[in-house]
Amino acid sequence: DLYRKVFVFRKDPSDAFVVLQAQLEQPLRSFTVCLRSYTDLSRPHSLFSYATKAQDNEILLFKPKPEEYRFYVGGKFVTFRVPEGRRDWEHVCASWESSTGIAEFWLNGKPWPRKGLQRGYTVGATAAILLGQEQDSFGGGFDLYNSFSGELTDVYLWDTGLSPDKMRAAFLSLRLPPALLAWNSLSYEVKGDVVVKPRLRE
Repeated sequence: DLYRKVFVFRKDPSDAFVVLQAQLEQPLRSFTVCLRSYTDLSRPHSLFSYATKAQDNEILLFKPKPEEYRFYVGGKFVTFRVPEGRRDWEHVCASWESSTGIAEFWLNGKPWPRKGLQRGYTVGATAAILLGQEQDSFGGGFDLYNSFSGELTDVYLWDTGLSPDKMRAAFLSLRLPPALLAWNSLSYEVKGDVVVKPRLRE
């Protein structure tokens, strides 16, 4: 149970990553991914990378610079411009649904204007899911200068779009619906220089 704990990615740049195991019964026609990160990186870095054998950027949350997030589905992406962080924890949730092709992005409990992405697409179920690296091939192909350095916590993946109430609940660390990946029952494997530590503050 990783309650009130964090993954600390100690080095910059780094070849370290964390593999997450999720039991996906079928391909995803909608999903929500949420996580909390704390870093002083100003270079590009990957937060959440979900690759299939057919598509390395099946789902990707990527931060190319401090004032921008990129959200990929099926190799295509939309950009969300954000205020440059105050060197504090940032909580992001990104959701997508195939039927409308609507991508939602929430930062610290607030929604950004919705964008269109990959209407009618289906996300493959057989996936390599990694924290801290961006996959350029299934489970590998890393560029060390896209690696994450800092602290990650509160990682979740749902096979549905969360309601606004639940998006805010995720930000506030309140009770959440059952998830494919849930921080307090996470099945994971650390590869390289990543340390699990208690959170320094709430």
